[in-house]
Amino acid sequence: MEIARRVVPDTAEALARAGLPPVLARIYAARGIAEASELEHSLARLPGFTSFRGMAAAAKRLGQAIERDERLLIVGDYDADGATASAVAVLGLRSMGARVDFLVPNRFEYGYGLTPEIVALAATREPDILITVDNGIASVDGVAAAHGLGIEVIITDHHLPGERLPEPALIVNPNQRGCEFPSKNLAGVGVMFYLLLALRALLREQGSFRDRPEPRLVELLDLVALGTVADVVRLDHVNRILVDQGLRRIRAGKMRPGIRALFHVARRDPRRASAYELGFVAGPRLNAAGRLADMTLGIQCLLEDDELRAAELARALDDLNRERRSVEATMQDEALLALDDLAQPDAFTVCLFRPEWHQGVVGIVASRLKDRFHRPAIIFARGKDGELRGSGRGIAGFHLRDALDLVSKRTPGSILRFGGHAFAAGLSLRESTLEAFMHSFEAVAREQLSPAMLRQRMETDGPLPPELATLAFAREIGEQVWGQGFPAPSFDDDFEVIEERVVGEKHVRLSLRRDHKRFDAIAFNHPPGFPAHVRLAYRLEVEEYQGLAALQLIVEHWRPA
Repeated sequence: MEIARRVVPDTAEALARAGLPPVLARIYAARGIAEASELEHSLARLPGFTSFRGMAAAAKRLGQAIERDERLLIVGDYDADGATASAVAVLGLRSMGARVDFLVPNRFEYGYGLTPEIVALAATREPDILITVDNGIASVDGVAAAHGLGIEVIITDHHLPGERLPEPALIVNPNQRGCEFPSKNLAGVGVMFYLLLALRALLREQGSFRDRPEPRLVELLDLVALGTVADVVRLDHVNRILVDQGLRRIRAGKMRPGIRALFHVARRDPRRASAYELGFVAGPRLNAAGRLADMTLGIQCLLEDDELRAAELARALDDLNRERRSVEATMQDEALLALDDLAQPDAFTVCLFRPEWHQGVVGIVASRLKDRFHRPAIIFARGKDGELRGSGRGIAGFHLRDALDLVSKRTPGSILRFGGHAFAAGLSLRESTLEAFMHSFEAVAREQLSPAMLRQRMETDGPLPPELATLAFAREIGEQVWGQGFPAPSFDDDFEVIEERVVGEKHVRLSLRRDHKRFDAIAFNHPPGFPAHVRLAYRLEVEEYQGLAALQLIVEHWRPA
């Protein structure tokens, strides 16, 4: 792996003239920020909902349903985005007087999306309208089945549509053709939140709140922030606003009891919440329900108003997450052994299947292998009816969903179903077509990727001025919103290694010196044996211990100085 510095465009100068410190101007410009206004995260900066294709029609139909006291049923997805979107839908619609409940399918029995089987299950609740969240854009057969039963469907989704759209259905999706909403990166929970904004505006126009207070939809932003970060969507300006506002509420203690309980079981202080806690602490515990059991448990945790009951549900989710980690570790070890046996160092993709693997964990193992080998990775497990269920993760420069579309056209019959977006996708195929799929997927990757694109690069923001290597600057950075497409700042500098010692059996704590100043640092999952002089790629972190705060460097990569 090489250490490379991010390209800084000329817009850094304009940002500096606007008053940003030079190092921050450099950091933000390298992430595509051209104007200082893009760093403002007030709700007033959110674009309106009127440019959303289909939004007005969906809001109007929901308004009619509330007026007629019709039964609404949310059909969710089994990940954190789907869970938070389901909770936002239920809480928001109920606050406006709707009669609404939710249904989330067991992924192992029903698969993904609004399938005819799920429609049949939903029909036993006798709904008038099904509302999908974080799914549905590919559910052509499911929508047709619902129509045959006299059930209307409103689809809220953010995944890329296929060649055919489900009909008849009202569709709200920023990625559908003809939608002019400026952000194409909203998560499913963000799409649902926007639909609630449109519905509230409509009901306001109709005078529905003359005799009662308007619903405060800002109270849902903790859920919106959690789902947005956990779904690893690109943090463009719209998403950064949603996440920032949600984090502000969490830090102020204004959060759902379920989110507070998820922080508590992870021994994290919500007053210091960041996007990291949402993506790597609360998100995985919520996801564990959908991976190993039923996401109903996760949605119930988010909906629960009672603090004690929310704590019980969070503990159950924490137990499932511990089990998930154990299953994941075993599968990852087996996958690495299998890759050693294959002995294909020049392969452009990683594709593996073992019949004993758990289909609920294939996605996270694919993510780990993608990170380790810097190649598109798809991991398969056995599903029902002789099908294989796969989950894939992509790398920069390789649009995973479009690659699967190309494979399906070049090798007809190799894929039964697929869907997703640039960096994550899911698919089903018959075991008999696995080999043909793997060959075709490898061929597509070789066409679209070059050897240079497969080389791992650790990008940094260059050297950190000595006067900014402080606790105060680390705190300033930590309060900002960082994540997918908007990575947290990292720096590279030369240090002298004064001391090293092993902690926690597999980590190394370092004492470093630079410009006559000493620093504490830690290298996670790293053996001892650093040379006396190193060039480090590192991040700044505030280490809290027994009520005291100190600056710590997190070592991401190193080479001899």
